[in-house]
Parts: sequence; C-alpha cells; structure tokens
Amino acid sequence: MSGHKMPDPADRRRVADPTATPQAADEARHSCDPAFQHGVVVGFDGSMSSERALAYATGMARRADSGLIIVHVANRLPTTVWAGCEPPVFVDVPDHRTEVLGLELACADHLSEVPWILVERGGDICHELEEVGREYEADAIVVGSTHGLVGRIFGSVAGRLARRARRPVVVIP
Repeated sequence: MSGHKMPDPADRRRVADPTATPQAADEARHSCDPAFQHGVVVGFDGSMSSERALAYATGMARRADSGLIIVHVANRLPTTVWAGCEPPVFVDVPDHRTEVLGLELACADHLSEVPWILVERGGDICHELEEVGREYEADAIVVGSTHGLVGRIFGSVAGRLARRARRPVVVIP
C-alpha cells in the first residue's frame, strides 16, 4: 500500500483504509490484531441508536481493559440495470460513509479512553457482526435497537442477531 503510513503499534486509533484492495481486506480477516482479541464488537452506522451503543460499548471495553472493534457494515445493495431485452445486471453500489464515520470517530474525545479500530464489511449486518465477533473472539456484541416500520416488518438487526449469535448480545435502546 504505497502512500499509506501504517500507525505505530503504540497508537491503536486506526481508521479503515478506503484505498485498500479487496485482497488486503481478505488478508486482514485472517490476521486480526492480537491487541483486540476478546474485545467488544459494536455495530455503528452513525445513527442515534448506534451512537448510544458505541458509548455503552466504550464503557464496557474500558471496564474490561480490552479493545473496541467498531464495525460499519457498508450499504451494498444490488441495483438492477436494465439494458433493453437483455437480462438485468446487478451492480454493487459502494458506501463511502465508512470514510466519513472513520474521520468522525477519530475526532471523538470519548474514544481516547480505549484502543479501537474501525472495520468495514459489506453484506448482511447480522452475519458480518457475528463474523467479526468470531474473528476477534469478542466477549460481546453491542448494537442499538431498531425503531420504525422496517424493523417491525423484517425484524430488527438486534433481534435477529440475538437469536443467531454465539456470544452475548447487548441491545441498547
């Protein structure tokens, strides 16, 4: 990764590298930083409920003297492109919000109390949060509750995650 300076090991405040290649992302999945093993995973998308979940997870990590793994599951919804009589083509729509969230988190004063990393994933939110929890052997996963019609119709992320996770799930209202 030319042009990208890796942070010093003593500096654990890291932001996801938006220029990273998918191959580098796959390698990162298999080699997790040991400083964050048995940390606290928190789902974060910038909403008010995820802000509350982040505050709670920060306190949990501080009390447990462990790292905080902040996970943003990028919005990669397939969109259909119809080209005349040909079958539809699915296009991956990238979510550039992770870069913005990373910059906001880097400026957050309350995160200076614990070592943290920001991990970007794409796909099903529940699956990705549980997968990151498995990779880091997390002690818990913290998520904010979902409010609104979509959560009632399709089921909330917190509810689906609590049913399928293999580690404790803390849901913050």
